[in-house]
Amino acid sequence: MALKYATNTSLSAITALPSAVPTDNLILISTQTASNSATISFTTGLDSTYDMYEFKFIDIAPRTDDVQFQFNLSTDSGSNYNVTKTTSYFVAWHDEADTSTNLSYRTAEDLAQSTSFQNINNSLGNDADQICSGSLTLFNPSSTTYVKHFISNTNNYHKDNFSNNVYMAGYGNTTSAINAVRFQMSSGNMDGIIKLYGVKKS
Repeated sequence: MALKYATNTSLSAITALPSAVPTDNLILISTQTASNSATISFTTGLDSTYDMYEFKFIDIAPRTDDVQFQFNLSTDSGSNYNVTKTTSYFVAWHDEADTSTNLSYRTAEDLAQSTSFQNINNSLGNDADQICSGSLTLFNPSSTTYVKHFISNTNNYHKDNFSNNVYMAGYGNTTSAINAVRFQMSSGNMDGIIKLYGVKKS
């Protein structure tokens, strides 16, 4: 196999990478910033361009104490957020004093064929340092054949001084295309950043 090498040491002379060179699989579509906002809604960017979409939550902070961070799906470009969902939810936590740990399924946080907003994280505090960060992956939202699976993993500073690591997964029980997603707190407003990425096939 012949070796290829560069004879020009100036990076400015490079106009394109060879096809074999890997590039980032996450393509940023949009960024929304909440500032004492009731909701963040993504009503564009979810289409057939990618088979997977990923939302990144950065320093999500509620203005109200002891609330849940939630989401819902739409099939009508955001006119309604009421897709029927079935989900599972479990959490691992550990307190700052190293006196309490647990890993448990949370039946109060899951849904069974419900159109309600699904909790992504629970019991967020509203102190300055009590925030939530993590991600939500939505699979093939433009499919008109299959239901729409999603998985999230988040960590928050629980209102009672815990590290609260939450895993939530489920599916939107619809074969209609999902074309909008809304995020909110169960009560009150929020601050923070949510980024939407498309995930390229490797």
